[in-house]
Amino acid sequence: MELKERMYHIGLSKKDIKNAKYAILPGDPGRVSKIAEELENSVPLAVNREYTSYLGQIYGENILVISTGMGGPSTAICIEELAQLGILYLIRVGTCGGMQLDVHAGDIVVASAAIRQEGTSKEYLPIEFPAVSDLKLTYALYETAIKINPRTHLGVVHCKDSFYGQHNPERMPVGYELENKWKAWIKGGALASEMETASLYTVASTLNLHATAILSVVWNQERENNGVENKTVQDTTQEIRIVIETLKTLISDSKE
Repeated sequence: MELKERMYHIGLSKKDIKNAKYAILPGDPGRVSKIAEELENSVPLAVNREYTSYLGQIYGENILVISTGMGGPSTAICIEELAQLGILYLIRVGTCGGMQLDVHAGDIVVASAAIRQEGTSKEYLPIEFPAVSDLKLTYALYETAIKINPRTHLGVVHCKDSFYGQHNPERMPVGYELENKWKAWIKGGALASEMETASLYTVASTLNLHATAILSVVWNQERENNGVENKTVQDTTQEIRIVIETLKTLISDSKE
C-alpha cells in the first residue's frame, strides 16, 4: 500500500511520531494517558475510533503510546499503519484471564507465544506458522517483571475472537468444539486467555517487526469453576511500570 502522509485509521503521520521506533500498545484507549504519565514530555496526538495516541520520551528516545482496541482486526490495522510510519518495536500492555490454577488475579503473564484461535492471523500466515514473540525483547521484559512481581509467569497464552464464546460456550451451537479445545489448551499448559496477542505476533512476523506482550491477570475462571479462592484485580499499574523500566534498560544499553 502506498504510504499516505497521515494514516487513515490511527490518524498519525511520520511528522507526529518524530522518528519513534518503540510503541506501547494497550488495548483500552482509557489506559493510554495513564501510561503516558510515566514518560517524559508526553503530549496527546490523536483520537480516532479506538485509536488514542500520545508521544513521550525515555532518555531522549521518542516513545509512542497507542491503543489498539479489542480483538485482532483493530490490532492488525494499528500494527500495519505503525509499520508504515517506521515503528520497529511493539510491546502490548494488556489484561487476561488465568487458565492454570496457579495463575492468580494480580499475577503477571509475559507471553512467549500465542494460540491462534482467532481469525485475523489466518489472513496473514497459514495456521501451521506459530505466533511467537521476539525472544530477546520478551526475555528483557521477563527479567524486569520478576524483579517487580515475583508472581510472573512466562509462556503460551490463548487468543480468541469471542469473549462470550469462552465464558458461555454451552449456549453456543459450536459449544462442543469450544469446550473441548479449551480443555486441550489447559492440558497443553496455556497460562491465560486474551484477544490480541496472536494477531500482534503474526502481523509482526509478517512485517519483520519485534513484538512482545505483558498481561495483568484480572481473574481466573478455572479457579472459580474449581471452587477455590478467586478474587478480581483490575489494577494495571505494575505491568506499566515493568514496561517503562524495560524500555529504560533497552534504551540505555543501546546508547552505550
